[in-house]
Amino acid sequence: MTVPLDKAGPADAPPPGPAPENIKAIPVRHYGRWVSGLVVIALLALIVNAFMGADINWSAIPDFLFASSVLEGLWNTVFISVLSMVVGVILGIVLAVMRLSKNPVVTSVAWGYIWLFRGTPVFVQLILWFNLALVFPYINLGFYRDEMSDFMTPFMAALLGLALNEAAYMSEIVRAGIQSVDEGQTEASHALGMTHSKTLRRVVLPQAMRVIVPPTGNEFLNMLKTSSLAASACQFPELLRSTQNIGQTSGAVVEMLFLAVVWYLVLTSIFSVGQFYLERHYARGSLRQLPLTPLQRVKIAMVSTKRSPGGI
Repeated sequence: MTVPLDKAGPADAPPPGPAPENIKAIPVRHYGRWVSGLVVIALLALIVNAFMGADINWSAIPDFLFASSVLEGLWNTVFISVLSMVVGVILGIVLAVMRLSKNPVVTSVAWGYIWLFRGTPVFVQLILWFNLALVFPYINLGFYRDEMSDFMTPFMAALLGLALNEAAYMSEIVRAGIQSVDEGQTEASHALGMTHSKTLRRVVLPQAMRVIVPPTGNEFLNMLKTSSLAASACQFPELLRSTQNIGQTSGAVVEMLFLAVVWYLVLTSIFSVGQFYLERHYARGSLRQLPLTPLQRVKIAMVSTKRSPGGI
């Protein structure tokens, strides 16, 4: 007699088979990683050994690290970079809105500005601004009239050269950020009765900041380093010019260049931290979980070390 499958008992089940053997996991050997790591370490050791054996007075770097002229040049670098970036961002927003305008004349003017300033080197622009007095003896703005040589100081030439050049790049960054916002946001705002300018300020730009901030931070870090061109083009006393002057008088030319490198690295590191927190702020609402801050990473690492057997 055949027993139905739904009424079959434990006695009718097939006998259990042998237990499966444990899987023996054999780790893959990545010999290429070890070889590449050793090659990199060897190259770094050769570079360090070459610099340690060179005729460099390393003690001169800490001696002049906080010299008054160096700190003055450092302040000038930060000031001209921040001010040029602020002017560049404001003008870049205006140019981006002009590029997105329905008016062909406004769009053409904005496109021509971007084409001109992006298509020529910033060093050439700085030299042109500084030597503008050769072709324009006077400046006459209606409400202001003065000799061009008195108006176009090294600071003004550096500011105009850096800010106007940066505006061309910032306009494209802002335009990309505005276009990244869905058009439905603008249509919904207009349906609620908001004007175009109010929609741009209250709806579009706050959402576009998530796309605008990262490249803007990179542009500012690039501005810190580009400001060194103002020393040779406009004779502006920024960090590089200050360290070069000390190097020429003290004879430690290369050492003072290393000192400038140290301060540039300090500046970029500080502003990179600020950029991280700014990006984290505008990432709210677009990410399910915000990236951990450096302090949070340290706390997690300390807690995991205490809980591990080696930390007890």
